[in-house]
Amino acid sequence: MDTANHTNDAGTGGSGASGGDAGATHSNRMPALVLGALGVVYGDIGTSPLYTLREAFTHTGLPLDEPTILGVLSLAFWALIIVVTVKYVMVIMRADNRGEGGVMALGTLAHRGLGSVAGGRAIIALSILGMALFYGDSLITPAISVLSAVEGLKVVTPALEPFVLPITVLVITFLFLFQRQGTGRVGIFFGPIMALWFATLAILGLVQVVQWPDVLRALNPLYGIGLFAVHGWLGFITLGAVVLAVTGAEALYADMGHFGRAPIRFAWLYLVLPALVLNYFGQGAMLLHEPETLENPFFHLAPDWAQLPLVVLSTAATVIASQAVISGAFSLTRQAVQLGYLPRREIRHTSEHEVGQVYIPRNNWLLLAGVVILVIGFGSSSNLAAAYGVSVTGAMAIDTILAAVVAWRLWGWNPVFVIAAFAFFLVIDLALFGATLMKVPEGGWFPLLIAAAVYLLMSTWRRGRAILADRLYADALPMDLFLQRVSPQSPQRVAGTAVFMTGNPDVVPHALLHNIKHNKVIHERVVILTVQIEEVPRVNPDKAVYVEKLGKGFFRVVLRYGYLEQPHIPRALERCRRYGLHLDMMETSFFLGRETLIQSKTEGLPGWREPMFILLSKTALSATEFFCIPPGRVVELGTQVEI
Repeated sequence: MDTANHTNDAGTGGSGASGGDAGATHSNRMPALVLGALGVVYGDIGTSPLYTLREAFTHTGLPLDEPTILGVLSLAFWALIIVVTVKYVMVIMRADNRGEGGVMALGTLAHRGLGSVAGGRAIIALSILGMALFYGDSLITPAISVLSAVEGLKVVTPALEPFVLPITVLVITFLFLFQRQGTGRVGIFFGPIMALWFATLAILGLVQVVQWPDVLRALNPLYGIGLFAVHGWLGFITLGAVVLAVTGAEALYADMGHFGRAPIRFAWLYLVLPALVLNYFGQGAMLLHEPETLENPFFHLAPDWAQLPLVVLSTAATVIASQAVISGAFSLTRQAVQLGYLPRREIRHTSEHEVGQVYIPRNNWLLLAGVVILVIGFGSSSNLAAAYGVSVTGAMAIDTILAAVVAWRLWGWNPVFVIAAFAFFLVIDLALFGATLMKVPEGGWFPLLIAAAVYLLMSTWRRGRAILADRLYADALPMDLFLQRVSPQSPQRVAGTAVFMTGNPDVVPHALLHNIKHNKVIHERVVILTVQIEEVPRVNPDKAVYVEKLGKGFFRVVLRYGYLEQPHIPRALERCRRYGLHLDMMETSFFLGRETLIQSKTEGLPGWREPMFILLSKTALSATEFFCIPPGRVVELGTQVEI
């Protein structure tokens, strides 16, 4: 039931509008979509000015003088241009899987394009690693964003410093408690708040730039290059802080399915990018002439009377940024479950209209615990900044590799051009990643530890399920041979319909054989049901149901779903009527196999991973709940399997 088949869809390569853009380009919808993109897509990267420039000087050892300030500003500006604007907005966003983006969609396209067994396994490994790195980022983003905003209270008055951590924990706890309600209830406010936020960023920065326009010299890339020439190793370490300016860039691609390319590109080029550049340069101008404001240059941009309202606004912006990351973690988890990377788990849909709005209770409480531990353990946004960036830059490098495969194999780009262009991007990604590795002793180990743990769990589950399938179907009886042995007299037929779920529709399910062995009967109508999750977001309704009459009262039914769709077996079986299979749920029984896994010394999973896979299997949501089958119509038949 976990199998995923390939389709013939490919990334658009930029030639024409994708499915995600079909409605996005409509003039009446564009303003609303741009506003929505501001509220969902740009929260993470939009709150980076709270801490980026401060961290570039407080933890690197660089002197606070004119050449270094201009050099850091130049590096931040060109990182925004090359990494975000050119790589993500102009190139990677061309790769869409039926309008959907993100590392999973990109990995699916790359896997489809490569095709070879060895290459396909490498692509799967990179996709899993990219997802694992995202989980590390989803823990740190809420912690550092909210904490850096609340720390503005110290600028208002130092007397409020003891309340920073308690208020941060309170805000974060409220944020996670609210998840069960769904983001749709407050989503209408996200866009206007973030629009106000970016307008504030631009105005605060513009005031300083107009006052000291000499800071605009940092637009010259030679100042960034000069930073390396003069300070050498310290310049390289500074990249670990500069990368904070581009954290959240992957969200532009990951959320493409919600808004389409056009609104996201418009919002970035005409609203977000100018606001960020103005604010960074405004902070730089202030540091050039008032170096004593380095303690928190962002909040010092505002006059005294505006600092408290700015703390409130920045806290709201960071909550929105955190919400986007948390929702992304939920969506990514659902996709991973559908594609067989994680065990089945409870997934609640919080909106009747938006399929992407889901809530996963288990993940929510794990994320809350992790974020609170981070806030209390690290104690300040400066300490958290030392842990931030490692997972982000690692994920960016993976995106570059996967996008290169897509451009080469699916878009048909000239291999020489692909190598030249993506090697340029990869060198920058690896330089940023290498710089963030310098943070490992100071806290960068945490996201790497989380990513390693998630990767181990996901790879163990995927490999274990493949081995389990081999064990279950190794000696299975072919369906054709079984039907030849079935006669009208034996076994005895009883009234009603029996549905047997199986991952391999060509062989007899174990549950069917067990039912014959113990009950000595076969129902008058037997449905061999297989659920397949395709490597596309959604399956065309005309191709979602396949019914084949096998004879002697047997039917083979294959239900196909995209990885963004929630399987609902009873609802899908109702659609079988058009194919001549009429099922009455009140006279239908579902026979499910429940495997009891035991460790073995045979070839398969390494001995130390077997207990991990068995534990993961015990935590999996039952097929009854996951496939929305009425519990009163289910019969479970158990079997022991050595893994």
